[in-house]
Amino acid sequence: MLTQEDRELLAKKGISEEKLAEQLNDFKTGFPYLELDGAAAIDNGIMAIDEEKEKAYSKAWDAYKLGDKTIVKFVPASGAASRMFKNMFEFLGAAYDAPETDFEKKFFDRIHDFAFFDDLNAACLKNQGKDIDTLVEEGKYKPVVANLLESAGLNYGQLPKGLLKFHKYEEGARTPLEEHLVEGSLYAANKNGDVNVHFTVSPEHRSLFEKLVDEKVSSYAAKFGTEYHVSFSEQKPSTDTVAATMDNEPFRTDGKLLFRPGGHGALIENLNDLDADIVFVKNIDNVVPDRLKADTVTYKKVIAGVLVTLQKKAFDYLNLLDSGKYTHAQIEEIINFLQHDLCCRNPQISLLEDAELVVYLKNKLNRPMRVAGVVKNVGEPGGGPFRAYNADGTISLQILESSQIDTDDPVKKEMFENGSHFNPVDLVCAVKDYKGNKFDLVKYVDKSTGFISYKSKNGKELKALELPGLWNGAMSDWNTVFVEVPLSTFNPVKTVNDLLRPQHQ
Repeated sequence: MLTQEDRELLAKKGISEEKLAEQLNDFKTGFPYLELDGAAAIDNGIMAIDEEKEKAYSKAWDAYKLGDKTIVKFVPASGAASRMFKNMFEFLGAAYDAPETDFEKKFFDRIHDFAFFDDLNAACLKNQGKDIDTLVEEGKYKPVVANLLESAGLNYGQLPKGLLKFHKYEEGARTPLEEHLVEGSLYAANKNGDVNVHFTVSPEHRSLFEKLVDEKVSSYAAKFGTEYHVSFSEQKPSTDTVAATMDNEPFRTDGKLLFRPGGHGALIENLNDLDADIVFVKNIDNVVPDRLKADTVTYKKVIAGVLVTLQKKAFDYLNLLDSGKYTHAQIEEIINFLQHDLCCRNPQISLLEDAELVVYLKNKLNRPMRVAGVVKNVGEPGGGPFRAYNADGTISLQILESSQIDTDDPVKKEMFENGSHFNPVDLVCAVKDYKGNKFDLVKYVDKSTGFISYKSKNGKELKALELPGLWNGAMSDWNTVFVEVPLSTFNPVKTVNDLLRPQHQ
Protein backbone atom coordinates (compact mmCIF):
# COMPACT_ATOMS: atom_id res chain seq x y z
CA MET A 1 0.00 0.00 0.00
CA LEU A 2 1.51 3.30 -1.10
CA THR A 3 1.51 6.30 1.20
CA GLN A 4 1.18 9.91 0.12
CA GLU A 5 4.91 10.28 0.83
CA ASP A 6 5.60 7.31 -1.49
CA ARG A 7 3.59 8.93 -4.28
CA GLU A 8 5.43 12.22 -3.86
CA LEU A 9 8.78 10.40 -4.06
CA LEU A 10 7.69 8.55 -7.21
CA ALA A 11 6.54 11.82 -8.81
CA LYS A 12 9.83 13.49 -7.92
CA LYS A 13 11.80 10.67 -9.56
CA GLY A 14 9.52 10.42 -12.58
CA ILE A 15 8.59 6.80 -11.83
CA SER A 16 4.97 5.75 -12.38
CA GLU A 17 3.04 3.53 -9.97
CA GLU A 18 2.74 1.04 -12.85
CA LYS A 19 6.51 0.89 -13.25
CA LEU A 20 6.93 0.39 -9.50
CA ALA A 21 4.45 -2.49 -9.62
CA GLU A 22 6.34 -4.00 -12.59
CA GLN A 23 9.61 -3.87 -10.67
CA LEU A 24 8.11 -5.50 -7.58
CA ASN A 25 6.64 -8.19 -9.83
CA ASP A 26 10.11 -8.79 -11.33
CA PHE A 27 11.36 -9.69 -7.84
CA LYS A 28 8.58 -12.26 -7.53
CA THR A 29 8.91 -13.83 -10.97
CA GLY A 30 12.66 -13.42 -11.56
CA PHE A 31 14.12 -13.32 -15.07
CA PRO A 32 14.30 -16.20 -17.54
CA TYR A 33 17.63 -17.51 -18.84
CA LEU A 34 18.32 -16.91 -22.50
CA GLU A 35 18.12 -19.85 -24.85
CA LEU A 36 21.47 -20.31 -26.57
CA ASP A 37 22.27 -21.52 -30.05
CA GLY A 38 25.98 -21.49 -29.16
CA ALA A 39 29.01 -19.34 -28.44
CA ALA A 40 29.99 -17.13 -31.35
CA ALA A 41 33.29 -18.09 -32.97
CA ILE A 42 35.45 -17.07 -35.93
CA ASP A 43 33.40 -17.52 -39.14
CA ASN A 44 30.37 -18.39 -37.04
CA GLY A 45 29.36 -15.00 -35.70
CA ILE A 46 32.78 -13.33 -35.38
CA MET A 47 34.58 -11.65 -38.29
CA ALA A 48 38.36 -11.99 -38.51
CA ILE A 49 39.77 -9.09 -40.54
CA ASP A 50 42.87 -9.66 -42.68
CA GLU A 51 45.35 -6.90 -43.47
CA GLU A 52 43.79 -6.07 -46.83
CA LYS A 53 40.28 -5.74 -45.40
CA GLU A 54 41.66 -3.81 -42.45
CA LYS A 55 42.90 -1.12 -44.82
CA ALA A 56 39.64 -1.12 -46.79
CA TYR A 57 37.49 -0.68 -43.67
CA SER A 58 39.76 2.07 -42.33
CA LYS A 59 39.38 3.89 -45.64
CA ALA A 60 35.61 3.44 -45.47
CA TRP A 61 35.59 5.11 -42.05
CA ASP A 62 37.85 7.96 -43.20
CA ALA A 63 35.52 8.54 -46.16
CA TYR A 64 32.45 8.52 -43.91
CA LYS A 65 33.98 11.18 -41.67
CA LEU A 66 34.19 13.52 -44.67
CA GLY A 67 30.40 13.68 -44.79
CA ASP A 68 28.08 15.78 -42.66
CA LYS A 69 27.50 13.21 -39.96
CA THR A 70 27.69 13.69 -36.20
CA ILE A 71 30.11 11.35 -34.42
CA VAL A 72 30.14 11.08 -30.62
CA LYS A 73 32.45 9.24 -28.25
CA PHE A 74 30.32 8.06 -25.30
CA VAL A 75 32.15 7.15 -22.09
CA PRO A 76 30.37 5.79 -18.98
CA ALA A 77 32.43 7.45 -16.23
CA SER A 78 30.31 7.51 -13.09
CA GLY A 79 31.82 4.46 -11.40
CA ALA A 80 33.72 5.16 -8.17
CA ALA A 81 37.26 3.84 -7.87
CA SER A 82 36.64 2.31 -4.44
CA ARG A 83 36.83 -1.26 -5.80
CA MET A 84 40.15 -0.41 -7.41
CA PHE A 85 41.58 0.11 -3.92
CA LYS A 86 39.87 -2.80 -2.16
CA ASN A 87 43.22 -4.38 -1.22
CA MET A 88 44.60 -1.13 0.16
CA PHE A 89 41.44 -0.43 2.19
CA GLU A 90 41.90 -3.92 3.67
CA PHE A 91 45.51 -3.06 4.51
CA LEU A 92 44.37 0.10 6.31
CA GLY A 93 42.03 -1.96 8.45
CA ALA A 94 44.42 -4.88 9.02
CA ALA A 95 45.86 -5.78 12.42
CA TYR A 96 49.42 -5.57 11.02
CA ASP A 97 51.25 -2.35 10.06
CA ALA A 98 53.76 -3.48 7.40
CA PRO A 99 52.86 -5.02 4.01
CA GLU A 100 52.28 -8.75 4.21
CA THR A 101 50.39 -9.81 1.10
CA ASP A 102 52.04 -9.95 -2.34
CA PHE A 103 49.66 -7.20 -3.47
CA GLU A 104 50.68 -4.87 -0.62
CA LYS A 105 54.38 -5.56 -1.12
CA LYS A 106 54.15 -4.85 -4.85
CA PHE A 107 52.30 -1.59 -4.21
CA PHE A 108 55.06 -0.29 -1.93
CA ASP A 109 58.00 -1.78 -3.88
CA ARG A 110 56.91 0.11 -6.99
CA ILE A 111 55.21 3.12 -5.47
CA HIS A 112 57.50 5.49 -7.42
CA ASP A 113 56.11 4.06 -10.69
CA PHE A 114 52.56 5.29 -10.12
CA ALA A 115 51.54 8.39 -12.08
CA PHE A 116 50.02 9.81 -8.88
CA PHE A 117 53.30 9.45 -6.92
CA ASP A 118 54.19 13.16 -6.94
CA ASP A 119 50.71 14.18 -5.75
CA LEU A 120 50.78 11.53 -3.03
CA ASN A 121 54.24 12.59 -1.94
CA ALA A 122 53.04 16.20 -1.65
CA ALA A 123 50.03 15.07 0.40
CA CYS A 124 52.30 13.13 2.78
CA LEU A 125 54.60 16.14 3.20
CA LYS A 126 51.62 18.37 3.92
CA ASN A 127 49.83 16.06 6.35
CA GLN A 128 52.68 14.08 7.91
CA GLY A 129 55.57 16.50 7.49
CA LYS A 130 57.55 13.69 5.81
CA ASP A 131 57.88 12.36 2.29
CA ILE A 132 56.89 8.82 1.26
CA ASP A 133 60.41 7.40 1.34
CA THR A 134 60.96 8.64 4.91
CA LEU A 135 57.61 7.27 6.08
CA VAL A 136 58.37 3.88 4.51
CA GLU A 137 61.85 3.79 6.09
CA GLU A 138 60.23 4.44 9.47
CA GLY A 139 57.72 1.64 8.87
CA LYS A 140 54.82 4.10 8.65
CA TYR A 141 53.08 2.49 5.69
CA LYS A 142 49.49 3.14 6.69
CA PRO A 143 49.76 6.97 6.69
CA VAL A 144 50.92 6.71 3.06
CA VAL A 145 47.84 4.68 2.13
CA ALA A 146 45.58 6.95 4.18
CA ASN A 147 46.88 9.97 2.25
CA LEU A 148 46.06 8.16 -0.99
CA LEU A 149 42.54 7.05 -0.10
CA GLU A 150 41.13 9.50 2.43
CA SER A 151 39.72 13.00 2.03
CA ALA A 152 42.53 14.69 3.95
CA GLY A 153 44.86 13.45 1.19
CA LEU A 154 44.07 12.66 -2.45
CA ASN A 155 40.68 11.07 -1.66
CA TYR A 156 41.24 8.47 -4.41
CA GLY A 157 39.09 5.98 -2.50
CA GLN A 158 35.99 8.08 -3.18
CA LEU A 159 36.74 9.64 -6.56
CA PRO A 160 35.65 8.16 -9.91
CA LYS A 161 38.31 6.39 -11.98
CA GLY A 162 38.09 9.03 -14.69
CA LEU A 163 39.72 11.63 -12.42
CA LEU A 164 42.67 9.55 -11.14
CA LYS A 165 46.14 9.96 -12.58
CA PHE A 166 46.85 6.83 -14.63
CA HIS A 167 49.80 7.53 -16.94
CA LYS A 168 53.07 9.46 -16.73
CA TYR A 169 54.27 11.84 -19.45
CA GLU A 170 57.12 14.33 -19.55
CA GLU A 171 54.64 17.20 -19.50
CA GLY A 172 52.73 15.70 -16.56
CA ALA A 173 50.44 12.81 -15.64
CA ARG A 174 47.16 12.11 -17.44
CA THR A 175 43.80 10.91 -16.18
CA PRO A 176 41.57 8.49 -18.14
CA LEU A 177 39.34 11.44 -19.01
CA GLU A 178 42.28 13.06 -20.78
CA GLU A 179 43.25 9.83 -22.55
CA HIS A 180 39.70 9.62 -23.93
CA LEU A 181 39.95 13.19 -25.21
CA VAL A 182 43.17 12.24 -27.00
CA GLU A 183 41.55 9.09 -28.45
CA GLY A 184 38.65 11.17 -29.70
CA SER A 185 41.01 13.32 -31.76
CA LEU A 186 42.66 10.25 -33.26
CA TYR A 187 39.60 8.46 -34.68
CA ALA A 188 36.39 10.40 -34.01
CA ALA A 189 37.15 13.90 -35.38
CA ASN A 190 34.98 15.04 -38.29
CA LYS A 191 36.20 16.80 -41.43
CA ASN A 192 36.24 20.15 -39.57
CA GLY A 193 38.29 18.74 -36.69
CA ASP A 194 35.34 18.73 -34.28
CA VAL A 195 35.48 16.06 -31.59
CA ASN A 196 32.34 15.30 -29.55
CA VAL A 197 32.97 13.48 -26.28
CA HIS A 198 30.17 12.70 -23.83
CA PHE A 199 30.79 11.45 -20.30
CA THR A 200 28.10 10.06 -18.02
CA VAL A 201 29.01 11.06 -14.47
CA SER A 202 27.57 10.96 -10.96
CA PRO A 203 26.00 14.22 -9.73
CA GLU A 204 28.45 14.60 -6.83
CA HIS A 205 31.47 14.49 -9.14
CA ARG A 206 30.19 16.44 -12.12
CA SER A 207 31.80 19.72 -11.08
CA LEU A 208 35.20 17.98 -10.73
CA PHE A 209 34.92 16.58 -14.27
CA GLU A 210 33.90 19.98 -15.64
CA LYS A 211 36.80 21.65 -13.83
CA LEU A 212 39.32 19.16 -15.26
CA VAL A 213 37.97 19.64 -18.78
CA ASP A 214 38.15 23.43 -18.41
CA GLU A 215 41.79 23.12 -17.30
CA LYS A 216 42.97 20.67 -19.95
CA VAL A 217 40.87 20.84 -23.08
CA SER A 218 42.61 23.80 -24.74
CA SER A 219 46.06 22.20 -24.54
CA TYR A 220 44.80 18.98 -26.21
CA ALA A 221 42.93 20.98 -28.83
CA ALA A 222 46.17 22.80 -29.68
CA LYS A 223 48.22 19.57 -29.63
CA PHE A 224 45.92 17.69 -32.04
CA GLY A 225 44.52 20.56 -34.08
CA THR A 226 40.95 19.74 -33.09
CA GLU A 227 38.08 21.48 -31.38
CA TYR A 228 36.47 19.63 -28.51
CA HIS A 229 32.79 19.65 -27.62
CA VAL A 230 32.63 17.92 -24.25
CA SER A 231 29.28 17.24 -22.61
CA PHE A 232 28.08 15.46 -19.49
CA SER A 233 24.96 13.74 -18.28
CA GLU A 234 23.88 11.81 -15.21
CA GLN A 235 21.79 8.69 -14.76
CA LYS A 236 18.17 9.78 -14.64
CA PRO A 237 16.29 9.37 -11.34
CA SER A 238 13.51 7.73 -13.39
CA THR A 239 15.87 4.80 -14.09
CA ASP A 240 16.38 4.04 -10.38
CA THR A 241 14.87 0.75 -9.22
CA VAL A 242 13.08 0.00 -5.97
CA ALA A 243 14.73 -2.33 -3.46
CA ALA A 244 12.75 -5.26 -2.08
CA THR A 245 12.77 -7.29 1.10
CA MET A 246 13.55 -10.99 0.94
CA ASP A 247 9.74 -11.48 0.84
CA ASN A 248 9.50 -9.25 -2.28
CA GLU A 249 7.82 -6.39 -0.45
CA PRO A 250 9.06 -2.78 -0.90
CA PHE A 251 12.18 -2.22 1.24
CA ARG A 252 11.89 0.82 3.48
CA THR A 253 14.31 2.82 5.61
CA ASP A 254 12.68 5.02 8.24
CA GLY A 255 9.39 4.30 6.53
CA LYS A 256 10.61 5.57 3.12
CA LEU A 257 10.90 3.51 -0.05
CA LEU A 258 14.53 2.74 -0.91
CA PHE A 259 15.56 3.25 -4.53
CA ARG A 260 18.95 2.32 -5.99
CA PRO A 261 20.68 3.17 -9.29
CA GLY A 262 19.60 0.69 -11.97
CA GLY A 263 23.11 -0.14 -13.20
CA HIS A 264 24.79 0.74 -16.51
CA GLY A 265 21.66 -0.33 -18.39
CA ALA A 266 20.12 2.97 -17.26
CA LEU A 267 22.52 4.70 -19.65
CA ILE A 268 20.50 3.62 -22.70
CA GLU A 269 18.40 6.71 -21.84
CA ASN A 270 21.49 8.94 -21.90
CA LEU A 271 22.60 7.38 -25.18
CA ASN A 272 19.10 7.91 -26.55
CA ASP A 273 19.28 11.64 -25.76
CA LEU A 274 22.38 12.20 -27.89
CA ASP A 275 22.00 13.85 -31.28
CA ALA A 276 24.38 11.63 -33.24
CA ASP A 277 24.68 9.39 -36.27
CA ILE A 278 27.53 7.22 -34.99
CA VAL A 279 28.46 6.66 -31.34
CA PHE A 280 31.61 4.98 -30.01
CA VAL A 281 31.13 3.36 -26.58
CA LYS A 282 34.09 2.43 -24.40
CA ASN A 283 34.69 2.07 -20.66
CA ILE A 284 36.51 4.84 -18.80
CA ASP A 285 39.40 2.66 -17.52
CA ASN A 286 40.31 0.95 -20.81
CA VAL A 287 42.98 3.42 -21.95
CA VAL A 288 46.72 3.25 -22.65
CA PRO A 289 49.51 5.81 -22.99
CA ASP A 290 50.18 7.39 -26.39
CA ARG A 291 53.06 5.00 -27.19
CA LEU A 292 50.54 2.10 -27.25
CA LYS A 293 47.53 3.78 -28.83
CA ALA A 294 48.22 2.70 -32.44
CA ASP A 295 46.36 -0.62 -32.21
CA THR A 296 43.41 1.00 -30.45
CA VAL A 297 43.11 3.69 -33.12
CA THR A 298 43.54 1.24 -36.01
CA TYR A 299 40.87 -1.12 -34.78
CA LYS A 300 38.45 1.63 -33.78
CA LYS A 301 38.61 2.77 -37.40
CA VAL A 302 38.24 -0.82 -38.62
CA ILE A 303 35.11 -1.61 -36.59
CA ALA A 304 33.64 1.80 -37.48
CA GLY A 305 34.38 1.04 -41.15
CA VAL A 306 32.63 -2.32 -40.84
CA LEU A 307 29.63 -0.55 -39.30
CA VAL A 308 29.18 2.14 -41.95
CA THR A 309 29.76 -0.39 -44.75
CA LEU A 310 27.04 -2.70 -43.41
CA GLN A 311 24.75 0.23 -42.65
CA LYS A 312 24.99 1.49 -46.24
CA LYS A 313 24.04 -1.94 -47.55
CA ALA A 314 21.09 -2.18 -45.16
CA PHE A 315 19.91 1.31 -46.19
CA ASP A 316 20.17 0.43 -49.89
CA TYR A 317 18.11 -2.73 -49.34
CA LEU A 318 15.48 -0.83 -47.33
CA ASN A 319 15.11 1.75 -50.10
CA LEU A 320 14.81 -1.08 -52.62
CA LEU A 321 12.07 -2.75 -50.57
CA ASP A 322 10.27 0.60 -50.24
CA SER A 323 10.29 1.02 -54.02
CA GLY A 324 8.41 -2.25 -54.56
CA LYS A 325 10.58 -2.84 -57.64
CA TYR A 326 12.68 -5.86 -56.78
CA THR A 327 13.28 -9.29 -58.20
CA HIS A 328 13.19 -12.69 -56.52
CA ALA A 329 16.98 -12.78 -56.83
CA GLN A 330 17.27 -9.46 -54.98
CA ILE A 331 15.07 -10.77 -52.15
CA GLU A 332 17.35 -13.80 -51.92
CA GLU A 333 20.32 -11.43 -51.77
CA ILE A 334 18.75 -9.47 -48.89
CA ILE A 335 17.99 -12.69 -46.99
CA ASN A 336 21.61 -13.76 -47.45
CA PHE A 337 22.85 -10.37 -46.18
CA LEU A 338 20.64 -10.61 -43.11
CA GLN A 339 21.67 -14.20 -42.36
CA HIS A 340 25.34 -14.08 -43.32
CA ASP A 341 26.52 -10.52 -42.75
CA LEU A 342 24.22 -9.61 -39.84
CA CYS A 343 23.98 -13.17 -38.44
CA CYS A 344 20.22 -12.89 -37.93
CA ARG A 345 18.53 -16.18 -38.80
CA ASN A 346 14.89 -17.17 -38.89
CA PRO A 347 14.33 -20.95 -38.92
CA GLN A 348 10.78 -20.32 -40.19
CA ILE A 349 11.70 -17.97 -43.05
CA SER A 350 10.77 -20.48 -45.77
CA LEU A 351 7.20 -20.56 -44.43
CA LEU A 352 6.63 -16.81 -44.87
CA GLU A 353 4.37 -15.58 -47.70
CA ASP A 354 5.92 -12.96 -50.00
CA ALA A 355 4.21 -10.00 -48.30
CA GLU A 356 5.10 -11.33 -44.83
CA LEU A 357 8.69 -11.87 -45.94
CA VAL A 358 9.08 -8.24 -47.04
CA VAL A 359 7.65 -6.97 -43.74
CA TYR A 360 9.99 -9.30 -41.85
CA LEU A 361 13.05 -8.14 -43.82
CA LYS A 362 12.16 -4.46 -43.31
CA ASN A 363 11.74 -4.95 -39.56
CA LYS A 364 15.05 -6.72 -39.17
CA LEU A 365 17.01 -4.30 -41.36
CA ASN A 366 15.49 -1.08 -40.00
CA ARG A 367 16.78 -1.09 -36.42
CA PRO A 368 19.84 0.23 -34.60
CA MET A 369 23.11 -1.43 -35.55
CA ARG A 370 26.31 -1.98 -33.61
CA VAL A 371 29.67 -3.54 -34.30
CA ALA A 372 31.40 -4.88 -31.20
CA GLY A 373 35.08 -5.62 -31.01
CA VAL A 374 35.77 -8.87 -29.15
CA VAL A 375 39.10 -10.22 -27.91
CA LYS A 376 40.34 -13.76 -27.39
CA ASN A 377 39.24 -15.13 -24.04
CA VAL A 378 42.08 -15.07 -21.51
CA GLY A 379 39.98 -15.81 -18.44
CA GLU A 380 38.82 -12.27 -17.60
CA PRO A 381 35.49 -12.17 -15.72
CA GLY A 382 32.59 -10.86 -17.73
CA GLY A 383 30.41 -11.49 -20.75
CA GLY A 384 31.05 -12.84 -24.18
CA PRO A 385 29.60 -13.10 -27.70
CA PHE A 386 26.85 -15.67 -28.27
CA ARG A 387 24.19 -16.71 -30.74
CA ALA A 388 20.89 -16.59 -28.86
CA TYR A 389 17.20 -17.14 -29.54
CA ASN A 390 14.90 -14.12 -29.44
CA ALA A 391 11.26 -13.95 -28.36
CA ASP A 392 10.14 -14.02 -32.02
CA GLY A 393 11.97 -17.31 -32.66
CA THR A 394 14.84 -15.74 -34.60
CA ILE A 395 18.49 -16.25 -33.70
CA SER A 396 20.85 -13.27 -33.45
CA LEU A 397 24.15 -12.24 -31.92
CA GLN A 398 24.11 -11.04 -28.31
CA ILE A 399 26.64 -10.08 -25.64
CA LEU A 400 25.71 -12.16 -22.60
CA GLU A 401 26.77 -12.18 -18.97
CA SER A 402 26.95 -15.36 -16.88
CA SER A 403 23.78 -14.30 -15.00
CA GLN A 404 21.78 -14.67 -18.23
CA ILE A 405 22.87 -18.26 -18.77
CA ASP A 406 21.58 -21.35 -16.98
CA THR A 407 24.88 -22.67 -15.64
CA ASP A 408 23.03 -25.58 -13.99
CA ASP A 409 22.52 -26.92 -17.51
CA PRO A 410 25.84 -28.65 -18.35
CA VAL A 411 25.49 -27.95 -22.09
CA LYS A 412 24.89 -24.22 -21.54
CA LYS A 413 27.63 -24.08 -18.91
CA GLU A 414 30.11 -25.61 -21.34
CA MET A 415 29.09 -23.12 -24.04
CA PHE A 416 29.79 -20.24 -21.66
CA GLU A 417 33.05 -21.59 -20.21
CA ASN A 418 34.49 -22.64 -23.57
CA GLY A 419 33.62 -19.47 -25.45
CA SER A 420 36.61 -18.42 -27.54
CA HIS A 421 36.09 -14.66 -27.12
CA PHE A 422 35.37 -12.03 -24.48
CA ASN A 423 33.50 -8.71 -24.51
CA PRO A 424 35.85 -5.78 -23.69
CA VAL A 425 33.07 -3.17 -24.24
CA ASP A 426 34.34 -1.85 -27.55
CA LEU A 427 31.29 -0.72 -29.48
CA VAL A 428 30.45 1.48 -32.44
CA CYS A 429 26.74 2.19 -32.81
CA ALA A 430 24.58 3.50 -35.66
CA VAL A 431 21.49 5.07 -34.13
CA LYS A 432 19.57 6.63 -37.05
CA ASP A 433 17.34 4.93 -39.62
CA TYR A 434 17.59 4.93 -43.41
CA LYS A 435 15.45 8.08 -43.57
CA GLY A 436 17.73 9.97 -41.19
CA ASN A 437 15.43 9.76 -38.17
CA LYS A 438 16.69 8.90 -34.70
CA PHE A 439 15.71 5.49 -33.42
CA ASP A 440 13.98 5.48 -30.04
CA LEU A 441 16.54 3.18 -28.43
CA VAL A 442 14.35 2.45 -25.41
CA LYS A 443 12.01 0.48 -27.70
CA TYR A 444 14.79 -2.01 -28.47
CA VAL A 445 15.44 -3.04 -24.86
CA ASP A 446 14.57 -6.60 -23.83
CA LYS A 447 12.99 -5.98 -20.43
CA SER A 448 13.18 -9.67 -19.55
CA THR A 449 16.98 -9.55 -19.31
CA GLY A 450 17.30 -7.74 -15.98
CA PHE A 451 19.15 -9.18 -13.01
CA ILE A 452 18.45 -9.52 -9.28
CA SER A 453 21.34 -9.21 -6.83
CA TYR A 454 21.52 -9.38 -3.05
CA LYS A 455 22.75 -6.44 -0.97
CA SER A 456 22.24 -5.07 2.52
CA LYS A 457 21.24 -1.74 4.05
CA ASN A 458 21.73 -0.89 7.72
CA GLY A 459 22.43 -4.56 8.42
CA LYS A 460 19.24 -5.78 6.70
CA GLU A 461 19.36 -7.98 3.61
CA LEU A 462 17.64 -6.68 0.49
CA LYS A 463 17.09 -7.55 -3.14
CA ALA A 464 18.34 -5.09 -5.77
CA LEU A 465 17.10 -4.90 -9.35
CA GLU A 466 19.59 -4.27 -12.17
CA LEU A 467 18.16 -3.06 -15.46
CA PRO A 468 19.11 -4.91 -18.67
CA GLY A 469 22.81 -4.07 -19.15
CA LEU A 470 23.77 -1.35 -21.63
CA TRP A 471 25.55 -3.73 -24.01
CA ASN A 472 23.45 -6.76 -23.02
CA GLY A 473 19.66 -6.61 -22.86
CA ALA A 474 19.45 -2.86 -23.47
CA MET A 475 20.76 -3.47 -27.02
CA SER A 476 19.08 -6.85 -27.44
CA ASP A 477 16.95 -5.96 -30.47
CA TRP A 478 19.77 -4.29 -32.41
CA ASN A 479 21.59 -5.74 -35.37
CA THR A 480 24.90 -6.88 -33.90
CA VAL A 481 28.16 -7.83 -35.61
CA PHE A 482 31.25 -9.09 -33.82
CA VAL A 483 34.78 -8.35 -35.05
CA GLU A 484 37.92 -9.86 -33.53
CA VAL A 485 40.28 -7.15 -32.26
CA PRO A 486 43.74 -7.68 -30.73
CA LEU A 487 44.13 -8.19 -26.99
CA SER A 488 46.40 -5.12 -27.02
CA THR A 489 43.24 -2.96 -27.30
CA PHE A 490 41.93 -4.24 -23.95
CA ASN A 491 43.77 -2.85 -20.92
CA PRO A 492 41.30 -2.31 -18.07
CA VAL A 493 42.33 -1.13 -14.63
CA LYS A 494 40.47 -3.21 -12.06
CA THR A 495 42.97 -2.77 -9.20
CA VAL A 496 45.51 -0.05 -8.42
CA ASN A 497 48.36 -2.48 -9.16
CA ASP A 498 47.08 -2.92 -12.71
CA LEU A 499 48.60 0.54 -13.27
CA LEU A 500 52.00 -1.14 -12.81
CA ARG A 501 51.48 -3.36 -15.86
CA PRO A 502 53.71 -2.52 -18.84
CA GLN A 503 50.61 -1.34 -20.74
CA HIS A 504 50.13 1.51 -18.27
CA GLN A 505 53.76 2.51 -17.71
